[in-house]
Amino acid sequence: MFKRVLVLSPHTDDGELGCGGAIAKFIREGKEVFHIAFSDGRPVIDPAILLPEFNQSNKILGVFSGNTVVEKFEIRNFEKDRQEILDKMINIQKNWNPDLVFLPSTKDLHQDHTTISREGLRAFKLSSTILGYEDPWNNLMFETSCFIGLLEEDLQKKLQALGCYKSQVDRYYFSEEFLRSLVIVRGTQIGIPYAEAFEVLRWVIK
Repeated sequence: MFKRVLVLSPHTDDGELGCGGAIAKFIREGKEVFHIAFSDGRPVIDPAILLPEFNQSNKILGVFSGNTVVEKFEIRNFEKDRQEILDKMINIQKNWNPDLVFLPSTKDLHQDHTTISREGLRAFKLSSTILGYEDPWNNLMFETSCFIGLLEEDLQKKLQALGCYKSQVDRYYFSEEFLRSLVIVRGTQIGIPYAEAFEVLRWVIK
């Protein structure tokens, strides 16, 4: 159904955390995946640390290097650049026209995630299926209205990709125990070993 998949990450690790298994699955199935992160860490983290981690993570997932972009918006200040962020998304929609877009859940409380979710809906609402991914540490609630089943190899790719973020390993939600337990819970909800869950924001069939 989907041939071109776009992942919108507020920060360099969000896409892998929220839908890294789905990225690995779609690439395994021969889909084209484009991954854009809207901040390189400035001014909180040195971009020289995060950029190599992001590039290596996407390489492990199988994302073609020409299909990754890292913008330079300041962490925690996306709202002030809302229009510029929206303009970049609209250009992506015109030039690449993805079938499926992953972005943060509309219930995500992080200010940067909220901006990417809201502007992503504006940019792609007429053209693409849009799924919101979960970052449980940021969500007060989450509607599990879509599930994407994963194989063990997809989960392993996600774990290996997130293992590239050496600067983030102290965060509990980067632990293999947490990541594996979440995909097991979501898989249990649909009767399979592993899955990632998503909030359906738009479903477009043309």
